[in-house]
Amino acid sequence: MGNNFTLEFTAGAADQGKILREYLKEKEISKSALTDIKFKGGFISVNGQEVNVRYMLKSGDFIRVEFPSELPSEGMKGEEIPLKIIYEDEHLLVVNKPAGMNTIPSREHPHGSLASALIGYYERSGLSATTHIVTRLDRDTSGLVLIAKHSHVHHLFSKQQRSGGVKRKYVALVEGIIVVDEGCIEQPIARKQDSIIEREVHLDGQYACTLFEVAKRYEGFTHINLRLLTGRTHQIRVHMNYSGHPLLGDTLYGGNKNKISRQALHCCELRFIHPFSHKELQFNASLPTDMNTVLEKGRSL
Repeated sequence: MGNNFTLEFTAGAADQGKILREYLKEKEISKSALTDIKFKGGFISVNGQEVNVRYMLKSGDFIRVEFPSELPSEGMKGEEIPLKIIYEDEHLLVVNKPAGMNTIPSREHPHGSLASALIGYYERSGLSATTHIVTRLDRDTSGLVLIAKHSHVHHLFSKQQRSGGVKRKYVALVEGIIVVDEGCIEQPIARKQDSIIEREVHLDGQYACTLFEVAKRYEGFTHINLRLLTGRTHQIRVHMNYSGHPLLGDTLYGGNKNKISRQALHCCELRFIHPFSHKELQFNASLPTDMNTVLEKGRSL
């Protein structure tokens, strides 16, 4: 059976007469996962005997679902890159990503990505897996990233994300003095015309909402904490630029590199419900050196 991801259940009295397909749907196993199990080498058994999803359950039946083994796509190669692992169990990882590391490889940066580091880590650990990154960060944004170890776990996290259950808190250093202590920026975001990368506030964009609060004001810049109610690409960077307070170092969105050489943005807190223990987990990552240096050198108001 190898180290394939498996789930085990015991049918209760209320499941008597239920079709297995419906039972597994109630257990949040997606239709695409069942298709993969059928065609890519997975296995469903009841009381040790292989069955198909039309099987009719009896109370006390022991159900085992083995998902097919997962392999990285052809072009994805593992690399031996150190990972700062904050938490790991059989289902997930939480990693503190440094600034300057792509989440996934790009044409400009084919090597050194978090995805390549993960594949290398899985290979060294003897785990048959590919990358399922739940919460991505831009290349120059540092901080906590949530990773699922299997497509089914990724599916459960995606559902949790859509319902607002995966919560992230960010720290940013922004140009100028924000005079209000807290606020909400609620502006739609769209891809900028003629640009593959850049986004902008646009009436035809997707709804986006960013909450911010001032932590401390300094001469020429403000230290803020942020929470996202939506997860649009470059959301914080676009919204802060729109508000007239672009991130320090963010030259794509109106900032300058006088104080720091990259956008001063860090994901400092990650909270979610564990998909199997159903307990809330919270992780924190302190500010990296470059952002701390800006604060230490700053003159507080």
